[in-house]
Amino acid sequence: MRTFRAELHVHTVLSPCAGVEMIPPLIVEQAISQGITLLAITDHNASANVEAVMQAARGTSLSVLPGMEMQTHEEVHLLCLFDTLDQLAAWQKTVDDRLPVIPNRTHLFGEQFVVDATGEFIRREERLLLNSVKIELGDAVKRVSSLGGLAIPAHVDRKANGLMELLGLLPPGFEALEISRHITPLAVREKYPFIGDIPLLQNGDVHYLDGFLGVTEFELESLTIADIRKALNGQDGRAVRICY
Repeated sequence: MRTFRAELHVHTVLSPCAGVEMIPPLIVEQAISQGITLLAITDHNASANVEAVMQAARGTSLSVLPGMEMQTHEEVHLLCLFDTLDQLAAWQKTVDDRLPVIPNRTHLFGEQFVVDATGEFIRREERLLLNSVKIELGDAVKRVSSLGGLAIPAHVDRKANGLMELLGLLPPGFEALEISRHITPLAVREKYPFIGDIPLLQNGDVHYLDGFLGVTEFELESLTIADIRKALNGQDGRAVRICY
């Protein structure tokens, strides 16, 4: 087994709400400096910078999972994690087909930059990414799973786009929940007792370089979605924990 110190909710300059410093080499450098060994890149409804971060991390101690933070029809934010870029590309097509075509107004929402592994500008994403995709929450989870991915509601305790605050309940079918940096696992379980003992992850929802937490640790034999699932279920020696 290997221990992975994880940060599974990281934005790049493709997300209009992220800082201009969130380019691949600086993301990788900052994560490594904080002892983080596993990242997931999860831009809003987009994935064009994922491969660039993976390239920037090659030859380092840092592993990068392909991912996305998708906004469902109900406005719930959902972390979608995959093993491969091909799986992510298939999911991106589904999202693109159902994301409203609304131009980004940079003076209101910020720039949406696609960059290469060095952080050099390639193009702007012209369609506004901060929108709800026309896929309902339950359907999104099923679609992600059918591609071999893992869907985890993001910052469930947050008023903006958090599952609990928007829906007030926990629909069936989730394998884990992400909590925000502003609450503890104990406080979440006390506030929402109906979630029972569902596994919790905590990430920084990183929009700036000073936002990494790295408090979620996994014990895994291999860095795969299948092994992460086993860790969430405490199977075959795999495990997950939040360490402060």
